Amino acid sequence: MKRYLIALAGLLLSPLALASTPVNINTADAATLAESLDGVGLVKAQAIVAWREANGAFENADQLAQVKGIGASLVDRNRDAIQVDGGKTVKKAKAPKTPRARAGGDED
Repeated sequence: MKRYLIALAGLLLSPLALASTPVNINTADAATLAESLDGVGLVKAQAIVAWREANGAFENADQLAQVKGIGASLVDRNRDAIQVDGGKTVKKAKAPKTPRARAGGDED
């Protein structure tokens, strides 16, 4: 009986070990994307590949949100597993810096 419980626990935990496996979104095929990213099935993975073929390589993870069916929350959930060229895990894109207005008014 104990052996069955251990086997059952292993089966229940194995999907957690497979989810969010690091994957290069610019080179992986649809099956690999579906296996590696949490919340991405074969249909969404095929949409990722189709977007990549139509628009070129992804520059960062946030671009995945441009793929139909992929939202920002799904990207955030998988951010640690998403890689782009060179095998680097991608960081969240930073907002561009805007110049701050100086305190004290205009100087002429």
